[in-house]
Amino acid sequence: MSIAAVVAMLAALLGVLNLALMLGVIRRLREHTELLSRAPEGTASIGRGEAVDAFDAVTVDGETVSRESLLDGSVVAFFSATCAPCQERLPKFVAYARTLPEGRRQALAVVIGEGEDLDGFVTALGPVARVVVEKASDPVNSAFGVQRYPVVLAVARDDRGRLTVRSDRVNLNRPAPVAA
Repeated sequence: MSIAAVVAMLAALLGVLNLALMLGVIRRLREHTELLSRAPEGTASIGRGEAVDAFDAVTVDGETVSRESLLDGSVVAFFSATCAPCQERLPKFVAYARTLPEGRRQALAVVIGEGEDLDGFVTALGPVARVVVEKASDPVNSAFGVQRYPVVLAVARDDRGRLTVRSDRVNLNRPAPVAA
């Protein structure tokens, strides 16, 4: 057998192996697409105009925060330390929070998780927001009905003095609006 024939056989074998791998990847992509299509529909948290339930929590700095301590126009963000979209949105939230008129008093960040995964979030968020670390079933997360991450909400008091969600789609690409 000549060298050219051996090279041709190796190239053919490599092509067949590549085809088999690609078919496997396509099959897995179809499985993932089906799983994603079955994901629960609906909002990631309580919606616009809904009242926030009562909660009490302690920040990483030892400060107590509650529904009553949130200022009108506050922004409340929920991140999971292990979520890739959360890691992508974190710098945008930090930049947005820097533009809030009342500074970190007007921003609350809740980070879900434990261990070393939290360190980067807490370090980045600490200068611009009050930071609470909790589990998904803990008070702040439950009060806002958060089911998926990341979530960024703007809150304000309604005519009856209840803290409600003013916006469940905060545009982090623009500076925070100045209070009227």
